[in-house]
Amino acid sequence: MNHSTAEQRPEPIEPLKYLSKKEAAVIEKELLKEYRFGQQQLIEIWGHACALAITKAFPLSAFSKKQPTVLVICGPEQNGSVGLVCARHLRIFEYEPTIFYPKRTQITIYQDFTTQCEKMDIPFLSYLPTEVQLINDAYNIVIDAILGTESDQGGEQEPFTSILSTLKQVKIPIASVDVPSGWDVDKVNADGITPEVLISLNAPKKCAKGFSGKHFLAGRFLPYDIQKKFDLNLPEFPGTDSLVQL
Repeated sequence: MNHSTAEQRPEPIEPLKYLSKKEAAVIEKELLKEYRFGQQQLIEIWGHACALAITKAFPLSAFSKKQPTVLVICGPEQNGSVGLVCARHLRIFEYEPTIFYPKRTQITIYQDFTTQCEKMDIPFLSYLPTEVQLINDAYNIVIDAILGTESDQGGEQEPFTSILSTLKQVKIPIASVDVPSGWDVDKVNADGITPEVLISLNAPKKCAKGFSGKHFLAGRFLPYDIQKKFDLNLPEFPGTDSLVQL
């Protein structure tokens, strides 16, 4: 007897789809409006998955420094809040995150994520050292959660111009959340920062086609009907993991 279900897992026979900025925004809008996900809920899912990706790419045992220090740089919009959640979970996973969050907003849920980090005694920097060696000496890795797909600011405005200039010079590894900051979401980028790790959210973006480092897809929650509607052709996730390395 055949039992049909409302949702059936699409078979990923076609190549993995790389989303444009517009497509990523449409999918997120559908999750919020049609599927009734909350923005705070999505940010929590993504941030937790990002933290897990960091633990896979940079296990505590692999750090050369005595302290498992991590610098998380957060932008003013949604990608920055994903970084805040990532930092909080890394703290629970026994890493020692420090947050640089130079341009805070008055959006309540972003303030809530900030408070959660403060309540967990995660330190916030008042400024980013311009002397790159100070960053190299103090931290094992940098997490770039500055400018995501939702940002129209690019890297041409302060303080982001200075931050990206500094990140281009650091010698320690960079892990970027969803889109390396300063990259055009819709194009393969030849310059800009060079992360060792990219953590794509929902599905990779077009700019990731030119990424040659370690690439994770994080956030295993997209309804199958959305996967099918947008021809995402997502890969199999191992076991019950919420991320997969591409």
